[in-house]
Amino acid sequence: MDFFTLTNISTFLMLILLQVVLGFDNLLYISLESKKAPLEKQAMVRKVGIGIAIVLRIVLLFILVSLIKYFEDPVFGIHIEGYIASSFNIHSLIVLLGGIFIIYTSIKEIWHMISYEPNNSSEKTKKSAKNAIILIVIMNVVFSFDSILSAMALTNENQFWLMASAIIVGGVLMIWLADKVSNFLEKNRMYEVLGLFILFLVGIMLLSEGGHLAKLELFENEIVPMNKTTFYFILTILILVDVVQGQYQKRILLGKSSKNK
Repeated sequence: MDFFTLTNISTFLMLILLQVVLGFDNLLYISLESKKAPLEKQAMVRKVGIGIAIVLRIVLLFILVSLIKYFEDPVFGIHIEGYIASSFNIHSLIVLLGGIFIIYTSIKEIWHMISYEPNNSSEKTKKSAKNAIILIVIMNVVFSFDSILSAMALTNENQFWLMASAIIVGGVLMIWLADKVSNFLEKNRMYEVLGLFILFLVGIMLLSEGGHLAKLELFENEIVPMNKTTFYFILTILILVDVVQGQYQKRILLGKSSKNK
């Protein structure tokens, strides 16, 4: 069988694009989380964290290809007439726990920014490089489900090598982009707030997706997943508002400085 066919090459390129697009929120989390490590170890944390996550993604891909039905089989359910109905499986539990953790992390960091005092030493809030790497790897696995399941939908089980190769290439691109994103956030600290609110939005999206996977109904209303188009639309609006506000503030400061002269 010739692997280098036009169909396989186009599928491979599509899978890489899929890894990059779906990996944006993951990349943002990695960049923000790595900043909690000591400054001299932040680049290493990003590279090692993503490197380990690439290996785990390939392992997860193999598991999902072989045992996908076990991830989708119900594990337990909660049923209270008129209040709640659900049928949780392993996939839904992982996505729900990931969403809860991301929302908790983003709210905690936003609160930290609100209560920030310049006189306090920032070193107290630093994590060890090991802890940062562990969190990056765990969250990378949570984010992996979407990209792996989407890749499986575009291919068949006989193209494991194609999906694994795309994961490796996508991971290398993420290592390169992680440094770029982190450097940008370091030079433009005001965008950290935007990044945290985007993470909060990602957490909400994961909760809605996990609820849908669990067939969750609250007060007889079915939980539906946030549409990806809606997510990227809101994301675009958030970025545009932040950019416009930043430019407006700069003009105000320039106007004040010219008046003082």
